[in-house]
Amino acid sequence: PSRTQGHGLRTCRPHRRTPHVRHPHMKLEKETVERRVQLLRQEGIEFVTNADIGKNVDVNDLKANHDAICLCLGATKPRDLPVPGRELKGVHFAMEFLTKNQKRLLMTKDGTLESKWEKESFITAAGKDVIVIGGGDTGTDCIGTSMRHRCKSVTNFELMPQPPMDRALDNPWPQWPRVFGVDYGHAEVQAVFGHDPRVYSVMTKEFLANDDGHVKALVTQDVEITSKGPKAIEGTEKEWPADLVVLSMGFVSPEEYIVHELGLDVDQRNNIHATYGDFRTNIEGVFAAGDCRRGQSLVVWAINEGRGCAAATDQYLQVKRSQSMLQQHSSNNNNTGFANLSSLSPRS
Repeated sequence: PSRTQGHGLRTCRPHRRTPHVRHPHMKLEKETVERRVQLLRQEGIEFVTNADIGKNVDVNDLKANHDAICLCLGATKPRDLPVPGRELKGVHFAMEFLTKNQKRLLMTKDGTLESKWEKESFITAAGKDVIVIGGGDTGTDCIGTSMRHRCKSVTNFELMPQPPMDRALDNPWPQWPRVFGVDYGHAEVQAVFGHDPRVYSVMTKEFLANDDGHVKALVTQDVEITSKGPKAIEGTEKEWPADLVVLSMGFVSPEEYIVHELGLDVDQRNNIHATYGDFRTNIEGVFAAGDCRRGQSLVVWAINEGRGCAAATDQYLQVKRSQSMLQQHSSNNNNTGFANLSSLSPRS
């Protein structure tokens, strides 16, 4: 709900920048995002950066100073890979890898790289054998970023078999086409190294360490898909050299700390419980929409639920405003009545 409906709107973001730092620059230039942000600012929307609700911003202060809260947090808690060697140096989540890279690029553009760049914590793929575990858009972004770092090699593991070139009989229109495709990262690897980076039907069994506690390789097993899910095939172990392993296996739920701080109910998948169309949580005046409510999904659902949540919040605020006006009107009438009675008191 915006100022066109008579509401003030404040958007809080945990990052220091308003344009999102998680999306690679080669896919979406930050100038494009910044232009849109400026248009929103001109409409009266206030952007508060470096505001991580439940960490450096107190939840109680947020509730006390706002009439309604809309949670559009996304599903940012990554799916982990609990196998031996997971704790080794050089094994990172995809968002950690991508975000640190984007921050460095933005600092370079701003001229603040020398003063603000935390070089020791930067994750580089330069000259390394890189393995990306998991596919999708995020996995492709990790491949593309590794290529721009000038990696020695990059391999992408997929748990499922290679999709068919054409739609299968059980995948008719208008379902999403589960067919083989080539994204920009795959095409770049093909152009530089002469082969597609993807390896299908494999799962990681363990990570192997060098003497310094850094990953040096990983072991995989081939996988067959059964009625009970993926099953490792014994005797198919294979060792792959790896100096950097990036985990890109999707996201499981929103971060737990804000859910706990607000006392929100969650569903069986630890997503915030709120009914689609109503978007209200179990806490008065708190709404939830998008991936934090429905789980990891498509951006079209984020747009749809964002609009729906805005409409539901607007309706809630309109009712709240009407009730407040009625209470104020009733209070004024009561005060007027007592004043009149006092004027009728007998004089001494």
